[in-house]
Amino acid sequence: MDLGLKDRTYVITGATRGLGYATARELVADGAKVVVTGRTEESATAAAKALGPHAYGMAADNADPATPDRLIQAAGNRFGGLDGILISVGGPPAGTTADVGDDQWQRAFDTIFLGAIRLARTAATALGPGGVIAFVLSASVHEPIPGLAISNALRPGLAGFANSLSRELGPKGIRVIGLLPSHLDTARVKELDALSDDPEQTRRRKSAQIPLGRYGSPAEFGKTAAFLLSPAASYLTGIMLPVDGGTRHGF
Repeated sequence: MDLGLKDRTYVITGATRGLGYATARELVADGAKVVVTGRTEESATAAAKALGPHAYGMAADNADPATPDRLIQAAGNRFGGLDGILISVGGPPAGTTADVGDDQWQRAFDTIFLGAIRLARTAATALGPGGVIAFVLSASVHEPIPGLAISNALRPGLAGFANSLSRELGPKGIRVIGLLPSHLDTARVKELDALSDDPEQTRRRKSAQIPLGRYGSPAEFGKTAAFLLSPAASYLTGIMLPVDGGTRHGF
């Protein structure tokens, strides 16, 4: 199936590794052009170089109010426009409600919550009919994850914002979607598993609770995200799609 990605342009934040990079790789492989961001110029440039000539890397801090305009302008200057954005941010610090201090809450709010909202609002002004705004959130949207108090608080709020935005932008032909990864084999998940006394046992136990019986790969997430960002998914909006091997038991 042709996803219709050829010569379309996307901004992918947090795309130097993990799920963002996997998505950028799938988009480029199907003919799209991407602006990818990372925490440093070096990491963003290296990721873009690995992706090939249809990728451009930029250092960007999602908490910086100037970041959205910079990224949208870069997409226009380098590739002639913008067709969509995938807003992906790193996971917030682990910790219970008693462990996390005000500084950590504030940084996470500025980067994960307010930063994502700014990116989405700015992208909405640059997108036309057929455009798409996607958020990489978490399974914590539906069910709190023990030891991840910040994620449990902020991700559901972003899902609510995304749903509201989908209704506002729908009449303009712009789609808004969310992806809810869980148990994917990323550096972030390995870090969280490593917090236990026996990481290998933790991985085996969690794998046994997943209907497909294993952790997913970043590539599997990337293929799903590329489809949802593509014109092939043109009648999908306002949804929160679990990418979790069947872990969520609801509909």
